[in-house]
Amino acid sequence: MITFPNGKINIGLQITEKRPDGFHNLLSCFYPVGWSDALEIIPGDAFAFSSTGLPIPGGPTEGKVSKNLCVNAYDLLKIDFDLPPVAMHLHKLVPIGAGLGGGSADAAFTLRLLNDRFALGLAPAELEQYARRLGSDCAFFVQNRPRYGIDKGDQFEDIPLDLTGYHLALVYPNLAISTAEAYAKVRPRTPATPLRELLSAPLSEWRHTVHNDFEDSLFPT
Repeated sequence: MITFPNGKINIGLQITEKRPDGFHNLLSCFYPVGWSDALEIIPGDAFAFSSTGLPIPGGPTEGKVSKNLCVNAYDLLKIDFDLPPVAMHLHKLVPIGAGLGGGSADAAFTLRLLNDRFALGLAPAELEQYARRLGSDCAFFVQNRPRYGIDKGDQFEDIPLDLTGYHLALVYPNLAISTAEAYAKVRPRTPATPLRELLSAPLSEWRHTVHNDFEDSLFPT
């Protein structure tokens, strides 16, 4: 079976507070985009993982299967289910460290594909619980539709946002920024107007009101 894990963008990001566990609470609209990887999973005699395209952290080295999010997703489900060995191949196209959630998508789509292939019977809410254990925004890609992210970006609410008919120009400046680096200099604050309210205004107003808090610390003017 083959699937195409897509990336996402964040339409606005308000970082509201730092949590006792070291993570940050936030408000953001997660919106799927069409830039995708390709992931194939087929039955195998022994577990195997391979990748092509962009180099990925935890990719195969010296003939050994090392850890990455796809492998972690398989291992996580295998704790609770008697999964047979599989051969995974990931063709990586979504840039890493670009805020597009490519690795998280790969993990979530691995969960979804294994659930379908082996008829595990996991409902979306159950898949989301597994996905949260792999990464904060992994759960978004289980349902993979516009959602309003809250808490540390791993809990979601519905939002009536449909950008069908609009065109998105997505530019990647060949710049990779880790999640830890992105949060290192951020200053959490309570927003004057919650993002959900800002997004309810006409799209023509967003350029003046919708803001990503990472811009202040990563790209100071």
